[in-house]
Amino acid sequence: MSLSARLSAALSAGLLATAACAQGGGPVVGFNGSLGAKAALLLIDGEPYTVAVGATVRGVRLLSVEGSQAEIELGSRRQILVMGASPGRVGDAGPAPNAGRKIVLSAGSGGHFTSSGTINGQTTQFLIDTGATAISISQTEAERLGLNFLAGRRVLTQTANGVVPAHMMALNTVRIGDVEVRNVEAIVIPGQMSHVLLGNSFLTRFQMQRHNDVLTLDLRY
Repeated sequence: MSLSARLSAALSAGLLATAACAQGGGPVVGFNGSLGAKAALLLIDGEPYTVAVGATVRGVRLLSVEGSQAEIELGSRRQILVMGASPGRVGDAGPAPNAGRKIVLSAGSGGHFTSSGTINGQTTQFLIDTGATAISISQTEAERLGLNFLAGRRVLTQTANGVVPAHMMALNTVRIGDVEVRNVEAIVIPGQMSHVLLGNSFLTRFQMQRHNDVLTLDLRY
């Protein structure tokens, strides 16, 4: 199937899903295709738009496109959209009913589950790590995110390079898509890592289910 045909089919499916969304609040936005890292096909209240990175359409600004995810901004709120997911309501009016409680991830290369998201409102890249006690952040990434980790509790932790000093701290918010968790424990360790490791201080807030290459996290009530 050609690229134009695939995008057309994706838009048609998105239009049907958008039609089922409740009225009221902010716009309903879905991510239904991309043109590389330069533009995305967005459904905004049921209408398809090709939006370039940095451009704004009907109040929705496209910040970035990376693989199957796009980051948008509306007013003071940012949100990560997953390609093909059901369109959701965004904006200062808050999420639609029953939104903001489920994260669905697909396994990437090597069987790992990764996702874009934010820590204290700053964008970063996550890797699910069920073997980690807490969210683990490299010192380099913590500095980039503007985290005041030096004010946290100093501890010693075991790494591949031996025992090293680290700092425990509480993150104000951790967000993936429209799911946000507050006051999450994290450890900041020296060195560099390709991703922030999402450990059990975050994962235990959810009911986890894996089916083949799909991992679903349902926020506990």
